[in-house]
Amino acid sequence: MPHPAPDRAEVAVVGAGPAGLAAAVTAADAGLDVLLLDAADAPGGQYYRAPAPGLGATRPEALHHGWGTFTALTARLDRHRTTGRVRHLTGHQVWAVTRTGEDWTLHAVTGPDGGEGAAPRARRLVLATGAVERQLPFPGWTLPGVVGAAGAQAMLKSGLVLPGRRVVVAGSGPLLQAVALSLARAGARVPALVEAAGYGAYARAPLTLAANPDRLAEGARHRAGLARHGVRLLTHRAVTAVHGTERVEGVTVSRIDRDWRPVPGSGRRIDCDALAVGHGLVPQLDLALGLGCATRTGTDGSAFLEVDAQLRTTVPGVWAAGETGGIGGVRLSLAEGELAALSVIADARGARARARAGVLRRRRRRMRGFAGLMGAVHRPGPAWTAWLAPDTEVCRCEEVTAGTVRAAVAELGAGDTRTAKLLTRAGMGWCQGRTCGFAVRALAGPPSADATSDALPDAGPDRRPLACPVPLSTLARAARCEGE
Repeated sequence: MPHPAPDRAEVAVVGAGPAGLAAAVTAADAGLDVLLLDAADAPGGQYYRAPAPGLGATRPEALHHGWGTFTALTARLDRHRTTGRVRHLTGHQVWAVTRTGEDWTLHAVTGPDGGEGAAPRARRLVLATGAVERQLPFPGWTLPGVVGAAGAQAMLKSGLVLPGRRVVVAGSGPLLQAVALSLARAGARVPALVEAAGYGAYARAPLTLAANPDRLAEGARHRAGLARHGVRLLTHRAVTAVHGTERVEGVTVSRIDRDWRPVPGSGRRIDCDALAVGHGLVPQLDLALGLGCATRTGTDGSAFLEVDAQLRTTVPGVWAAGETGGIGGVRLSLAEGELAALSVIADARGARARARAGVLRRRRRRMRGFAGLMGAVHRPGPAWTAWLAPDTEVCRCEEVTAGTVRAAVAELGAGDTRTAKLLTRAGMGWCQGRTCGFAVRALAGPPSADATSDALPDAGPDRRPLACPVPLSTLARAARCEGE
């Protein structure tokens, strides 16, 4: 049976968050034919999540910063969709990208159960796939009532629901202040914001702070808002245990040293019915790694894509914008989305907006400087694994405990993540290591100095042929289409 010819465009943008939206509308403004693919049903990504229409929210802007910027972007998107300049493919989860002649073929699953497929093509590709939340396990973290900090914010933005009535917010990173303030404004009691790092470290980079006064002002507004709502800020502390039977009833907060090792005898209990916890964000690189794009390690310890001043990756014809190049926030994502689009326009049309691109590059350098500082300040300390008890689950999908991983290292010779995975199944579950990968790497450790050539050392972030779960029927259909 002949396969219908796929859609084709001059440029495809994967991800409709801030970076992807900015890239798509900027490219369309210049007359390029754009495909915008996103797994969600509406644009905005994780940052600009909006309540479902059926909830009848009258002021969604109350849950967001910069809502006017988002509405302006979506208005431009709507105009381009009306003219056909942008084809916005919602509900399209791209699981792989392959080369087809001079085009990129984007393999996507669609439909309510992911059983349908699509394979549009584009001459150029912009990856704006965003980030995922980093979690560090600790005793009790699998108890009902424990949610990700970003997940708690997503629940509030999209569902107008709170994870609990008395919520402790914990972890590390500037996102925590925004989450705690959002929950408090929505009616939750937030007895404490528990930050594993400290904010005093920012003062060691006065020039970077002076170059980013908007971030200083934002931090001051958050601190003032937290004070108004009675949220106690506890720095250099971490939640090291969760208590409860059927769900969260309280948490133990311990003081930690500079390496994040709990100080004996410092634990104090705080009663709560929910815990929103997260230790920053990490770039989502599955598609880029599958294409062979090179990465570097950021100041926060996570991998990010290597790009040049034009946001071109090391793979010709592929650009990247936003959190894929390192976690930096919404303003940076918007600037990089536009800058990537200007580079694509120059490649496609030969026309260069030199003045605007120069402004964006300077803005990007300034904000990337702050992002590097932010990553260094909130990077997890090397001794955080001291929080783990032997029976603490590290890989929730496969129910692999910290004791099991440690035994694989000490007794079976696992000296790297891949070997630990083979011996324990940690990382082989539904999330494919996206949640537990950081913890397993910390427990397994780097390859030993005397590793043989047969060893499987850590080689940076995992490279997978599939970026998300894909039905076998979809794989078979893709294979038939490629053979025709």
